[in-house]
Parts: sequence; structure tokens; C-alpha cells
Amino acid sequence: MILTEWLQFRTTTVTRKLQWRLNGVNERLHILEGLLVAYLNLDEIITIIRTEDKPKQELIQRFELSDIQAEAILEIKLRRLAKLEEIKIRGEVDELNIERDYLEKTLGSSARLKTLIKKELNEDLETYGDKRRSQVVKRIAAQPLDETQLMPVEPLTVILSERGWVRAGKGHDVDARGLNYKNGDAYQAHVYARSNQQLVFLDSKGRGYTLLASSLPSARGQGESLSGRFNPADGASFIGVMSGAPEQQYFMATTFGYGFICTLSDLYSRNKAGKKIINVPDGASILPPVPVSSLKEDQLLSISSEGFMLLSPVSDFPLLAKGKGVKVMNIPSAKLKSGEELMDHFSVVAKGDIATVHCGKKHKNMKTAELQDYAAERGRRGKKLARGYQAVDSLEIERKK
Repeated sequence: MILTEWLQFRTTTVTRKLQWRLNGVNERLHILEGLLVAYLNLDEIITIIRTEDKPKQELIQRFELSDIQAEAILEIKLRRLAKLEEIKIRGEVDELNIERDYLEKTLGSSARLKTLIKKELNEDLETYGDKRRSQVVKRIAAQPLDETQLMPVEPLTVILSERGWVRAGKGHDVDARGLNYKNGDAYQAHVYARSNQQLVFLDSKGRGYTLLASSLPSARGQGESLSGRFNPADGASFIGVMSGAPEQQYFMATTFGYGFICTLSDLYSRNKAGKKIINVPDGASILPPVPVSSLKEDQLLSISSEGFMLLSPVSDFPLLAKGKGVKVMNIPSAKLKSGEELMDHFSVVAKGDIATVHCGKKHKNMKTAELQDYAAERGRRGKKLARGYQAVDSLEIERKK
């Protein structure tokens, strides 16, 4: 038990260390991109710095730089700016890209993370290890009786309404959208579960709340309000519900185009005030979480409000217990801040699935071959959907049978 706790602590420590370094690498790459712009436009940049009253704003507008990039250029002395060497900058970019790929692959793979921890422990063993001074005796630990083991296990359909009312219908053939709702209320989300499974409800502030599926009222009525079970923050609304085995994984994302993969068991909480799961930047909102079936084979399909669509491997994203995540798709920062463009829809697709985009009264079905036209590594801009299908109202995935 003590060893298990220590290994969990070590895993958390190494994950945080790698994530901290990854954040630093991404920040440095962002600055280097700006320095490359400076190198390629030296004369014009030097002229702007010498002549403009507000050179930073001029640099940002003229070269589409971020505030951080413009600040980095202005902090360089003019003498050094004129001597910027493209080869050195690109060399550092190549080295950081290699390191970033390693960090992201390690964070996104529990096997790689375990291998790294094992390597570090073996190195410590060689440096500090000595012979064991006490015997290790294996005993079977006493386990408390789990009340869920005494309950009959039944399939349930858990239905969440827009106003945070929840209920559960027996079976997985319940028409969740066709149920009756209170006046002014409507369908929000549903999930298939088992009566002995834990449910995690996600609110708009990024907090998760846990309930046992068997404790929910019947779908024959209109359910009960989750605000009576939990203590969400003022103004928070419930946007999604998750269920499955403790090892089930979900993809979390915000409309600012950042996301990560999490494991359901890491989201459990007994606190009525919930547990912080995903960070929500000012001006952004949380998109409903989507289950992940295979870290190796699944792909993430994301669509922006301006009709850009991107298909990226799920394996490119880190596995985290909480946080902001990494960039899913590239939306210009100015458009994000103004709300002109956001990531409106995303879903996880497997080989053979059919994605359908609904645009008003029209819809477009896309099979695997057509979806591959939008494939690229995560964090890219993506490719625009065909004319007439860029204003996407909803995204549906038809799973292969």
C-alpha cells in the first residue's frame, strides 16, 4: 500500500516536471518564431524601433506578432538585432522541436512515463542502493466491503437537462431527447452507464462532481436538480456527464482550442463543492467531454466557428488529471480574444466512423477517406470545409458496427 502510494506520488511528480518543461519549450519556440520574423525583416524592424512612438503595437500589426514576441524583439539591443543569425535560431528551433515531441509523447503515454520512472529509479539504485536490511513479507490486505458489490448491476441511461436536472432510465434504449422536460428546460446530454458505476458531472467552471448511478431518480419523472446534491459556484451550469469503468478515458477541451485526455478515476471526488478538472480562460467556455476508446488508434476531429476542420491523432495529446491541456487547433489569438472565432465542435472518431456536419437544413456525411483530407498534427490551423458547410451547427459521429 505504501509503495503504491509512493509510486502514484512519483508519477505525479514526474508528470508535473515534464509538463513544466514542455510549457517552457513551447514558450521558447513561440519567441523564436518571432525572432525569425525579425531576422527576415531586419531593416524594416530597426526602422520601426527608431522612428515609431509605439514600436510594439506597430510590430504586432505589421508582422502579426503576439505581445510576447514583440516584447522579445524590443528587449534585444539594436546592435544584437542586426547580428541575429538565422542558422543558430533554426538550430535551436530544431532541438526544441525534438525535445517537445519527446515530452508530449511521454506525457501522452502511460507506458513511456512508466519507462522513464523506471529508468530514473534504476539510476538512483546504482548511485544510492544497498542491500535490503529487512525482509519483505507479502500479506493479503483486509478490504472494506463495497456496498456496490451487493447491488444488482443494471444498464442505465443517465439524462442531464440544460438546467441541471438529472434522472436515469433502465436500459440503453431510452430516447433521451424525446423525454418530457420542465417548462423552459431541454435536453443537454446523456450517457450510458451501469447502476454500480460512478458518474462525473462537469460544470461550466471546470469542476467535476461524483454520484453513484444507482442513486439517481427514475426517468419516469422529471428527475431532481443537481444543485440539491452539490454546491456549485454561483453562475455555474452543468454541461456534461461522464461514466464508465474507472480506467475509461475522456477528452476535455475549451472553445479556445486547448484540451487534454483524462482518466475517469482521476476525476472522482467526494467533495460537494466538486473537484477542479479543466482551466477555463477568460472568454472561453467548456465543450462537452467526449469518451476515448483507443489512445493509439482514435483521432480527434475539431471544427472552428469559421469552418476550419482538423483531424489529429489522439496520441498527440497528454494524459493529465487536470489543467489547461495543449493546443488542439490554431486559432489566431486576436480572433480568440475578440470572440470572432472559437473552436465550436470536437469529437473522437475511430477508423470506419462516419462524421456528419449539420449546417442549417443541410448536412454532409464524411467517411474515413474524406476525413483524411483534413489530417494534420495537433495545433495546426486545419482546412476549411467546402463552401456551404462552413457554418456548422452540430457534429455527429456514426460509430462503425
